[in-house]
Amino acid sequence: MSFASRALALASALLLAACAARPTPPPTVTPQPPVSPPVTPVTPPPPANALQAGVTPVPPAPTIYDVWAQRALTAFRTSCPVLVRRQDQSGLAQAQDWMPLCVQAASIAPEQAAAFFRDSFDWVRVGNGKAFATGYYEPEIQGSRTPQPGYAPIYAVPSDLVRCTRPDGTTGRGRVDQTGTCVPYFSRADIDNGALANRGLEIAWAADPLDLFFAEIQGSARVVFPDGSSMQIAYANQNGLPYTPIGKVLRDQGILPAGGASMQAIKAWVRANPDQARALMEQNASYIFFRVLNGPGPVGALNVPVTGHATVAADPKFVPLGAPVYLAVDRPEAYGLWVAQDTGGAIKGPNRFDTFWGSGPEATQTAGGMAANGVAYILLPKGVAARALAQP
Repeated sequence: MSFASRALALASALLLAACAARPTPPPTVTPQPPVSPPVTPVTPPPPANALQAGVTPVPPAPTIYDVWAQRALTAFRTSCPVLVRRQDQSGLAQAQDWMPLCVQAASIAPEQAAAFFRDSFDWVRVGNGKAFATGYYEPEIQGSRTPQPGYAPIYAVPSDLVRCTRPDGTTGRGRVDQTGTCVPYFSRADIDNGALANRGLEIAWAADPLDLFFAEIQGSARVVFPDGSSMQIAYANQNGLPYTPIGKVLRDQGILPAGGASMQAIKAWVRANPDQARALMEQNASYIFFRVLNGPGPVGALNVPVTGHATVAADPKFVPLGAPVYLAVDRPEAYGLWVAQDTGGAIKGPNRFDTFWGSGPEATQTAGGMAANGVAYILLPKGVAARALAQP
């Protein structure tokens, strides 16, 4: 069985059509004999009834759907130059499969966007399709171009952060020590304690270490300086150590209730407990390094600018970067068409998504409280899923 066939069999991908407001039930596609774990093909009902947990997604009004479709069309067009030449990790499509859609997208009018997404794609549900979506945004942080007391350095990628083979035979990010051994890279605590100091890696300095911490989680930020000028920074690399959500730490310690660890709640607790802030943040050993953007941005993992209300981060092992995604979820703000243009350290699995909301107070508020449950559909070039399933 080919890689694409295995991916589709494991995912129980089901082709379906869509109506203007939301997908309608398709014929069932029978996959090749599944690789462990076994899966059972299911004919998906409309998204409003798709969840077993009793959560009912709220469909948008048709006019709102048109607005989202037009935003998604713009984002899809932006992705096309990369999409038609990029190798897809998921194995669901090949670069050339996207060419006819990209040619078509370039010539249609905005008012045709909804029909384009409805009629020109195969709609695929991955696994049971049960999705969870959070939100992210581009924060603005106050900063300085020179070091100031209490400010936190914003670091570029260190030259000794490399991919190397560890003594156990695994390969990943790390550094080579004086004995020539590949060892884990410096943790957040190491870096806070000066492991990278005096190496000329500072891009700028952030006035508030907590704001910088959340900029790492978002993957980009605009640093605003006292003279009114600004610098846009974006994810460049990561130290290779696992990401630990500090909201989960606070929940596990009983400090915040289950379901109550929003970004706003976490920040409020840290502000009220400054003596414990650094220790809390250092429980997340993962550390993000940044680069300065000189063009439009912020830029996502697809290396194209991301768009508020249109870009979604996804796991590229399951969702082709550049593919449209339809989220039928229980948060009306997030219900609709998106385009997978980004990834995230915590965005893992076939139906895990992170919606991008842009910048400013409204984006910050929406993204910080976003937790949406529902069903996800991936839009693929017509015939791709059937072709992959037919391969031996």
